[in-house]
Amino acid sequence: MSLLDSIFGDIVLKNKTNLVLKTGGFCFNINITSNTHDWLADKSNKVKILTYLHVKEDVMELFGFCSEDERNLFMKLKSVSGIGPKSALNILSGTSASNLINNILSEDVKSLTLLPGLGPKTAKRIILELKEKLADNSNEVLSSNSFDNQVLNDARNALISLGYKLKDVNDVISNEYKSKVPNDSLEEIIRKILKKLVK
Repeated sequence: MSLLDSIFGDIVLKNKTNLVLKTGGFCFNINITSNTHDWLADKSNKVKILTYLHVKEDVMELFGFCSEDERNLFMKLKSVSGIGPKSALNILSGTSASNLINNILSEDVKSLTLLPGLGPKTAKRIILELKEKLADNSNEVLSSNSFDNQVLNDARNALISLGYKLKDVNDVISNEYKSKVPNDSLEEIIRKILKKLVK
């Protein structure tokens, strides 16, 4: 467990990558994912953020998360050889926890390489080192997130290849197909998502 398990305080500043919380006379600068930033959007002045304190030589950095699932996945990514905390945070910012787990469990190297800073070698290393670890607890994480299956993955990959941002596509998929199996064809799903993306 990290020395600072969580911080409860007043929001001083927030942007896509950082959150500053004031508590007990201290202001903490916390690195966050884009998912946590979106979670903060409708929060009032006071929030509680789960944290991880990274200490290396003369560097101390705080990383913050909106959920235990996100923090656990961050810790697993950080344990992969060649992936540091900043890289793990960037990966989580590019997708949802459920989608990332699905891609690792299905050994979908192509989808993983769409994430920021991930090449084929690193993607394969993530699969090799995390697939077994994630298999045991994936059901709980996946059930708490938007429904994901092969046709949605195919639609996602098609839209990414057209130049749309992964996070934007994931947001639409999450809203349109949350906890339900899509009955539409691949072409119909792509058309529906495109309508939302171009608004």
